[in-house]
Amino acid sequence: MPRRVQNETIGHRGRKTDPLYRARRLLTKADERLDHQGRSKMLGLLDAGDPRSEVRAAWHAKEVVRSIYEHQDHELAVDFVDRLGHDLQDQDHPPEVRSLGRTLLRWRDEIAAWHLAHVSNGPTEAVNNLVKRIKRIAFGITNRRNYRIRALLYAGKPNWDLLATIQPR
Repeated sequence: MPRRVQNETIGHRGRKTDPLYRARRLLTKADERLDHQGRSKMLGLLDAGDPRSEVRAAWHAKEVVRSIYEHQDHELAVDFVDRLGHDLQDQDHPPEVRSLGRTLLRWRDEIAAWHLAHVSNGPTEAVNNLVKRIKRIAFGITNRRNYRIRALLYAGKPNWDLLATIQPR
C-alpha cells in the first residue's frame, strides 16, 4: 500500500529520502513495541508522505486485526471479526483496507477457531517449507534414503544413532 500511495503522490517507487519509504520498517512494528521516539518519527513521516492518510488507516487496521487474538471468548471473537470485517469494507477506507475486510470475513471461522484450540498451522507450514528447501537445494531427489537423511540433518539436532541405521546398502 505505501508503494501505491508513493506512486500516486510522487510518481515513483520509494527512495531513501522519501518519507513513506523511510517509515516502512516502523509501520511493520507492533504499536506496543514502538517507543515514544519511534512513534513520533513514524507519525511525522506519515504526515509528510501520506496526504490522504491512507497508509495511516492501513496501519491502524493492522493494529486492530492484531487485537483479535486478545479475546479469550470464542463467540466474542467471532462477533469481533465479523464486525471488523464489515467496518473495514467502508467506502471511506483505501482499497487495500477494504480487501483486508473481505479477507477477514472469508476466513472468519478459521480465525475464530484459534480461540477454541489456541493452535495454529505454523509448525506444519515450517516443516513443509523445510522439506521444499531441501528438495530445491538438492536439485531433485533420486534416492529416498538420502532424502530422509538430508532432511534430518537439515532440520538440526539429528539422532545420530538413528542415522547410522538408515545408511544405504
